[in-house]
Amino acid sequence: MNQNLQQSVDLLSSQAYRFIKNGIVTCELAPGQSIAQLDLAEKYQIGLTPVREALRQLAQEGFVQPVPRMGYIVKPITARDVQEIYEMRIILETSSVRLAASRGTEIELRSLVEMADFTYTFKDLPSYSRFLEKNKIFHQNISVLSRNTRLTQQVTRTMDESTRIFHLGLDIRDSAEKMREDHLALSRALLERDANLAERLIRSEILLSRERVMEAIRSNSGQAVTSEILPALFFQDK
Repeated sequence: MNQNLQQSVDLLSSQAYRFIKNGIVTCELAPGQSIAQLDLAEKYQIGLTPVREALRQLAQEGFVQPVPRMGYIVKPITARDVQEIYEMRIILETSSVRLAASRGTEIELRSLVEMADFTYTFKDLPSYSRFLEKNKIFHQNISVLSRNTRLTQQVTRTMDESTRIFHLGLDIRDSAEKMREDHLALSRALLERDANLAERLIRSEILLSRERVMEAIRSNSGQAVTSEILPALFFQDK
């Protein structure tokens, strides 16, 4: 295979990876769903080879899993997965904010304050989806200021997994204003380079988010978290 052809294949595989991963994170491809490779190729106007390469990579990252004689399914989410994801977020993001407080420039830290002022309209799915994307970017950008590439990669991974949980509708309370206030307080602590306060704030935010999600799981009799059980909880009246 010549160099130009290989570059073309790599580009298409990268595009397929981004498209499919986004479908998984947003739960357009629901947990436990069988993946029809031909349908994906047609939907994204990409050949089967790039789709297969993308699925192999996503399997290595734990977003899909191979099933004998079936191909792949989207990896289901269990209560144990949720617990482990939040434990990882605490480990990673407490380190991330401490490093960001000392390594971010004043301009970068000021931009975080501006970025933190976002919210959503409760029970409005498009608004909530936009919020989740901004929330993911906010946390990723803090990790970028740590100037630690490996840490940023891991934060990005756990935020993708957290976002998938939120898209299932597990965060069922109206937390819009509380999360906005938490993000503003965190960004201001970073601007003041108060690493201890920033660590306390990010830990508190993550623990509160975990408790809301685990409460939703417990209310469903501790069953494994799947799209059949909890996709519409966000829209239930409380």
